[in-house]
Amino acid sequence: MIAEKRSGTRLSLESVFSGIYPGKAFPLGATYDGKGVNFSIYSEHAEEVELCLFENLDSKTEFVKIKLKEREHSIWHVYIADLKPGQLYGYRVSGPYDPNDGKRFNPNKLLLDPYAKAISGTIDWHDSVFSYKIGGDDLNLNGTDSAPYVPRSVVINPQYDWENVQQPKIPYDQTVIYELHVKEFTKLNPDVPENLQGTYAGLAHPATIDYFKKLGITAIELMPVHHFVTDRHLVEKGLTNFWGYNTIGFFAPDVRYSSGGVKGEQVTEFKNMVKELHKAGIEVILDVVYNHTAEGNHLGPTLSFKGIDNEAYYRLTEDKRYYMDYTGTGNTLNAYLPGVLRLIMDSLRYWITEMQVDGFRFDLAATLARELHDVNYLSAFFEIIYQDPVISQAKLIAEPWDVGEGGYQVGKFPPGWAEWNGKYRDCMRDYWRGGDSMLHEFAERFTGSADLYKSDYRSPTASINFITAHDGFTLNDLVSYNDRHNEANGEDNKDGDQQNHSWNCGAEGPTDNKDINDLRERQKRNLLTTLLLSQGVPMILSGDEISRTKHGNNNSYCQDNEISWIDWEKADTSLLEFTRQLIFWRRNHPVFCRRRWFRGHLIKESNLKDIEWFLPDGTALKDDNYSSDVARLLGIYLNGADLDMTSPLGEKITDDNFYIIFNCTAEPVSFKLPPANYAECWKEVINTVSAAINEEGAMHNAGDTVTAAGRSVILLHCPNTMESK
Repeated sequence: MIAEKRSGTRLSLESVFSGIYPGKAFPLGATYDGKGVNFSIYSEHAEEVELCLFENLDSKTEFVKIKLKEREHSIWHVYIADLKPGQLYGYRVSGPYDPNDGKRFNPNKLLLDPYAKAISGTIDWHDSVFSYKIGGDDLNLNGTDSAPYVPRSVVINPQYDWENVQQPKIPYDQTVIYELHVKEFTKLNPDVPENLQGTYAGLAHPATIDYFKKLGITAIELMPVHHFVTDRHLVEKGLTNFWGYNTIGFFAPDVRYSSGGVKGEQVTEFKNMVKELHKAGIEVILDVVYNHTAEGNHLGPTLSFKGIDNEAYYRLTEDKRYYMDYTGTGNTLNAYLPGVLRLIMDSLRYWITEMQVDGFRFDLAATLARELHDVNYLSAFFEIIYQDPVISQAKLIAEPWDVGEGGYQVGKFPPGWAEWNGKYRDCMRDYWRGGDSMLHEFAERFTGSADLYKSDYRSPTASINFITAHDGFTLNDLVSYNDRHNEANGEDNKDGDQQNHSWNCGAEGPTDNKDINDLRERQKRNLLTTLLLSQGVPMILSGDEISRTKHGNNNSYCQDNEISWIDWEKADTSLLEFTRQLIFWRRNHPVFCRRRWFRGHLIKESNLKDIEWFLPDGTALKDDNYSSDVARLLGIYLNGADLDMTSPLGEKITDDNFYIIFNCTAEPVSFKLPPANYAECWKEVINTVSAAINEEGAMHNAGDTVTAAGRSVILLHCPNTMESK
């Protein structure tokens, strides 16, 4: 082997390192063992692989190149003694440059290690980052060196003291998810020190954790923190890929959220964050993007996979020059191939075992299930997860769609998976804006969506219920805008979803009209109340509990500024307290978070059904009502006498009884309460006409008439009927 300085001076390896050895094929990536580093990289079709080492972050080129001569099962490897954590490195891979045959090797491009545990730096968009000559087509090789313009992989020290802190392992039925973006949540938070705002350390700060605890959520779902790329066209517009759905490093926490360093310190900071959250009993779920990479289509940059072995990582069309695109991003990782499957599984296992995260939300998960073109839930991806003793025990949440044909797969993922329930979102939005939601649709969504999940022996907790998420309007904007207002994105307001199922309550955007503002506040409370009293697992978008706004932008993916950052100075503290109380009622009453489906038959202990539906006149709904009625006015009785659930010690779980009144019409409506065999008296604990949740609320007797104001929810509470008698 020969080490060569870019200046052209040739040195023997012995003058640079104390020892270079064959090393091992596994584990893949750069592995520090206390004495040196083993480097290992997969490339099936490469003809030559060179490891490039860099002295520091400012180095424009490597100080040494080492040809990897050892190759085993298409894995190239070498061991270098005396190398230490913090070492910067990359690869150059040689082979045919023949895009028409799916091969895009170009040794002039410095490539990131697909298994890099840390990545330092971001892309400086220069034409050399592309393997072809800009201005022509992708068939003409670009021989300019890209090393001065691309990030470096970093060797890390895997040792870390977790202080015996254990993962919370919170069951789904007790879970309340809070979706957030690291920077969006902490950037303007006055309780977080300025040097920690926008960072992992900011999320781990005592003030942040105290906020989570007081709110009552049990898990934070982090928008992508895998190292990602901001596309060139966004940079040229002065924008950025703020959301991070453009991954290039599936093992590396993004360096931009690090407060303490860029040569592996970001890994330690991320682990510190997870540890502090776990100490507080809060789980960490990662939003992960294994469906595509940041290298785009045939005209995209060459940063890693494309140059390491294009056809061994990506789905190519019959004309191998082009990529299958089920994601809308230009390419699709080929989870049908063993090397890609191993990469995904190794990444998942790493984040669970080494980074101690508790679960994953899979972006465009239907893509991962495509064997050839059709979505196939007997695919190798699912089979391997089922067989893996580590991954199968984590929380696995699917975004059950992609942009390809047949890609909308809500309710069709296999047992063991939970799903973002887009049907729940649309139904509840339509109900509260006065749409024509059918009663049977509302009933299915409110009770956990048995029509989607029960036949596959899944439970109500398979449904991740949400009203809002990062993609779309915030809760405040959902009741304040009919139309998207994405002008700041620079796409003539043509990006983002046009179908928002929103209602502005009478004026577009901010208004001084008191009646409209009062209605908007009530609608927010209605939507939150519906979400947190529904069966399934609720997910709240961060900032919704304090009425944050994005000023009508429903696609703020490129806005790293005040459009996206939560403005804590304008927090709606009354809605915050209302949300806290709602979460408290949910978490303390298992009748709202059942692990088993409602059965709809009599319970022996009370001689009443586990759930019953009533019309305003107090009569029970019949089957004809479910099939033909539009959801408008509903009374719902929840029986806590028998939840078909037991504690970890096998003790039977029971709960109190509740009666929920829904009125989505504009006018007040009188509801007659059920007779005394349901409950002799009821206490009003929530009425969304007001933000106050009053433990000493109004009392009502059986058979009384309760007036529900226009567009409101009332929650009535009674101790378990058997106990009360």
